[in-house]
Amino acid sequence: MNAEKTTDIFLLVKRLLYALFILIAAPIYLYATLPVLNFWFISFAWGLLMVSIVVVFLEIVFIKRSSGWLLYTAGTVAVLSILHLLFTSLFSSEMFRSGSYQQLLGSVKTVKANEFSGDVAPVSLDKIRIIDQDVAHRLGDKVIGEQPSLGSQTQVGTFNIQSVNGELVWVAPLLHSGFFKWWSNAEGTPAYVIVSATNERDVRLVTALKGRPVRIKYQTDAYFGSNLERHLYFSGYASTGMADYTFEIDDEGSPHWVVSLYSNTIGFFGEDVYGIVVVNAETGEIKEYGINDAPAWVDRVQPKEFIIEQLDNWGTYINGYWNFSKEGILQTTEGMSLVYGHDGRSYWYTGITSAGRDQGTVGFVLVDTRTKSTTWYQQAGATEEAAMQSAKGKVQEKGYEASFPILYNISGIPTYVLSLKDKAGLIKMIALVSVEDYSIVGVGDNLKEAHRAYLEAYKGSSPNGSFNLANNQRKLQHTARISRIATDVVGGNAFY
Repeated sequence: MNAEKTTDIFLLVKRLLYALFILIAAPIYLYATLPVLNFWFISFAWGLLMVSIVVVFLEIVFIKRSSGWLLYTAGTVAVLSILHLLFTSLFSSEMFRSGSYQQLLGSVKTVKANEFSGDVAPVSLDKIRIIDQDVAHRLGDKVIGEQPSLGSQTQVGTFNIQSVNGELVWVAPLLHSGFFKWWSNAEGTPAYVIVSATNERDVRLVTALKGRPVRIKYQTDAYFGSNLERHLYFSGYASTGMADYTFEIDDEGSPHWVVSLYSNTIGFFGEDVYGIVVVNAETGEIKEYGINDAPAWVDRVQPKEFIIEQLDNWGTYINGYWNFSKEGILQTTEGMSLVYGHDGRSYWYTGITSAGRDQGTVGFVLVDTRTKSTTWYQQAGATEEAAMQSAKGKVQEKGYEASFPILYNISGIPTYVLSLKDKAGLIKMIALVSVEDYSIVGVGDNLKEAHRAYLEAYKGSSPNGSFNLANNQRKLQHTARISRIATDVVGGNAFY
């Protein structure tokens, strides 16, 4: 066998070996990283660049050739991928597309604050949420710790607030606590946890539904085919953006994962939701819905992170990108919470401040968690942080920490409700703080006491000691015989 033929055979073997390497490495890379196979996603452009660079490297180093169609093709793809990354990132940036970013939220309805009670009805005290996510997690850990067989095998996942049959609850799945725990329980974890948002003594460990055991097989932290993202990816969703993997239960108690589907509308950026998929956490069954036909029990379609970013872009670029004086710039306050309207729908709530203001707001917004319909209630008031500091200052000698405030309609007044906790995270008191004036605070050992103190503080600060009616409310006149009358002295003023 001559030297030339030996060289050709050796070259062929090298090509076969590295072709085999590519055929094995590419699927492994795809399976492990799950890049979105879509031209307008960065992960796809990066993946294409990495593959082309590997091919060029193998051609030059192992095949030791500086020419050939494969080398030229791979090199061209690498260059085009780099250009795609550079130019798309540049021309889809806020500098060139500030108007598109500002309009991504859609139209924002602006109203006066006295219209607030028309959208968020006054709430009964027993329906007010006093349990925050941290307390819910502590209570969930406690109930799992009481079951040694569960505590050693599982851990409590992220709690999400949800309305189930009109009851506000925190819901979280039990997740595998590691690879080997998953390996020995691949059929799924045996329960999920429900914590009432209004009563910390109401904690339920759900292990069975309609006489059959619960099995949470598909999880965000599971492995191989049981991994939720991978399950969706290889079930026809490899080319779409997916975000906000939220655990929710339907009104029958069946566990599901709700995942938002989105597309990039401004080059690689400008994420905008167009629908959801609902995955049965036990069977893996997948159902896709549009924004307007999602099941009624689904509480959120629009991810919180998307709404915060879109609100900030709406306020930041209200006068364009080149706004050195920062004229008219608005920004969201720290934190966002889920509140419920009179129609039973859920809304993302956050305060709105002018640039440079620390403690004061120029209003607050409610964003429909399904349609993204946004209403801005214009009212000067306090930020959530200022309300927290005001509530803590009312009982500063106790050294309590405040939970993040939740917005409620208390007697027609936009009001922050928050719990005051000791260093162990136990709820010790409840506080109500006026959004308009955070010096108006009511604190008590329970909601009734806090509510009574709040109304007294509000009456004491009001010039006529009365409450303002919203546009959609009316006075009722009632005639009756008075059987008893008494006085209540508050701040030196007598109320009858």
